[in-house]
Formats: sequence, structure tokens, C-alpha cells
Amino acid sequence: MARYLGPKCKLSRREGTDLFLKSGIKPIESKCKLNSIPGSKVGGRRERLSDYGNQLREKQKLRRMYGVLEKQFKNYYKKASKIKGSTGENLLKLLEGRLDNMVYRMGFAVTRAEARQLVSHKSIMVNGKVINIPSYQVNASDEISVTDKGRDQLRVKNAVNISSQLGISEWLSVDQKKLKGIVNSIPEREDILPDIQENLVVEFYSK
Repeated sequence: MARYLGPKCKLSRREGTDLFLKSGIKPIESKCKLNSIPGSKVGGRRERLSDYGNQLREKQKLRRMYGVLEKQFKNYYKKASKIKGSTGENLLKLLEGRLDNMVYRMGFAVTRAEARQLVSHKSIMVNGKVINIPSYQVNASDEISVTDKGRDQLRVKNAVNISSQLGISEWLSVDQKKLKGIVNSIPEREDILPDIQENLVVEFYSK
């Protein structure tokens, strides 16, 4: 399955919620008509979904939010199911631990897609070493920093400006002037996407 390159609003409208695919500090409602389903008539209501339909939509919502392809997402589920504890929570923690997500969380990019580009273009270091793998799994106490090459990019400066207004997650320590941060800990469930029903994702793959 190829990575989706079409309008970001279309994906958010399809899921009926903000997937955090667009940048800026304005609310998503000012950019995307979330109540409008792609391809439906104006004012059309969302159909009532079956249990399977709800599970599928939740899985798609989470996968698209982190920008992960289907095969890779399923592998994350398999890995999460082998870790002790709640499979759903383990899945969320694995997704949050991706390097591109951490770059986004630290405010060095305005979207996860932009963070993925920074990593792929060798503009990000982990513990002083350049890492160009977006799915690289970050651990607690790791230091993430922007390379000299990345510091001069306007999009990085713009992202830092926006993040200074939105704030940074408490489980991260970030020096915005030096463009580096420390992962104090991998976030717990209460720190991650409260509107996600990970149990539905687990049910989807358990069948």
C-alpha cells in the first residue's frame, strides 16, 4: 500500500476527527469540515456502523494519525501483543516511541509528516548520531537534537515558534534555543490521545 499523498482534510473528514495532519495553532474546524463526509451530499449524516465498521474506523484513524502503512501497523500490533501488559496500551507506546513522533512532540516539526521528512533527510540526531529511520524506536533518557543542516531550515524555526505557543508534553524536556530535547520517559496511557479507543483496534486484529 502506497503512502497517501492527497488532501489531509479528506482523511480527517473521513474519520470525523482531527488526525493532527495539518499545521498551525488554529483549531482543525477552521480548516476542515469534519462533519462533512468525502463524497457525500452537503448535510449528509454518517451511517451507523457495525461493530466491525467501528473497529476498522478506529484502526484507520490511529494508523493515519501516525502516518504508518498497513503492513507496518499490523507488525506493531503483533509486537505489542507479545509485550507483557495491555496490548492496546503497548501499541500506543510503540507508536509514540517512533523517532518521527518524538521530533513532532518536541516541537521541531509542525506535523508528523514533516518530522518524518526531517528524519529521512538526515536532519535529526539521537544521542549525537544521525538517524534517518523514522520508525527508529526511541528510549527513555535518549537525547534528540536537530543537526546543523536542519537548524537553518525555515520550517524548523516555524515549528519551534508554534510549539512555544502550544506547549510541550511534560514527559519531555526541550531546549528550544539549542534545538535539542531529552525523553524523560515513554508516556503512559493517560498522556496519549484520550479520544482513541485502542480496545477496538485490538478487537479488529483479534478476529
